[in-house]
Amino acid sequence: MIILASNSPRRKQLLQGLGIDFEVQVIPGIDESYPSDLPASDVAEYIATKKSVPYITQGTDNIVITADTVVVCDGEIMGKPADEAEAKGMLHRLSGKTHQVYTGVCIKHADGEKHFSVCTDVTFKPLSDEEIDHYVKHYHPFDKAGSYGIQEWIGYVGITGIRGSYYNVMGFPVQRVYEELRRIAWIKNGI
Repeated sequence: MIILASNSPRRKQLLQGLGIDFEVQVIPGIDESYPSDLPASDVAEYIATKKSVPYITQGTDNIVITADTVVVCDGEIMGKPADEAEAKGMLHRLSGKTHQVYTGVCIKHADGEKHFSVCTDVTFKPLSDEEIDHYVKHYHPFDKAGSYGIQEWIGYVGITGIRGSYYNVMGFPVQRVYEELRRIAWIKNGI
């Protein structure tokens, strides 16, 4: 059985797109802290791997998938905004710049685990105060790293370039997850 250990509706939607059976199971209260000296590019993978620890796969055929996404602008991690003011501040920082989105994934199974990180560069045009205010007021991006969803209005009007996986920016590098699941299935089937 494949278990998606995430409450993210976007990760659920993307994994469903692969046409595989899975169920969502989330153990609440998992610590998502990380060492302060960890490079920003390694944080998402570190947290995704840490999230996998409470899930037991030994003695089962279960495959558990955990993930975490961070937005990095000018070398600084931008998490989920606490409120409207913080969301607007993050979008002002992203305005007119290229930033990185890292999604770390850990796929844990009885034979071990595979963890990795995928990076995508995203470029925003200079955003006006009105555009930022409209987006935050109507889309409430408080559950999104960096205060935006690429698949929402701000992505339509603000993103001028992307290098890498679009789905990674949504929070789940589904193509890479697919390749890793295929590899695990081959190992289990002796192919």
